[in-house]
Amino acid sequence: MSLAPLLEASLPIRIHAFSALAAILIGAVQLVGRKGTAAHRAFGFTWAVLMLMIAISSFWIREWRVFGAWSPIHLLSILVLVAVPIGVWNAHQHRIDRHRSGMLKLYGLALILTGLFTLLPGRIMHTVVFGN
Repeated sequence: MSLAPLLEASLPIRIHAFSALAAILIGAVQLVGRKGTAAHRAFGFTWAVLMLMIAISSFWIREWRVFGAWSPIHLLSILVLVAVPIGVWNAHQHRIDRHRSGMLKLYGLALILTGLFTLLPGRIMHTVVFGN
């Protein structure tokens, strides 16, 4: 395992990857921690900002092109840009079931599932984790 391939990548890829790694860790803390506390709100706000950073940085990552300069993953980025503010708003409005559902889906699908795809051969994270 070596961070060298990631550290040598373009700035958008570094922002994207390190934000995703932080969001995975903070999200895990959120899943097991007490809900409704000041810490939960602070970590949640940090997680939401990281998710937006992940989505925004993706628009400068274009290694896989399907539709001109874009790929289907960019549709997920658009979804994240919409879903994160909705999830935060639901918490603010005390719609806890909607908040919980939306955040769990974002964590599971937008972070964990798509993160697993970054481990496929030929991807930078595959090289980071498994070497060449």
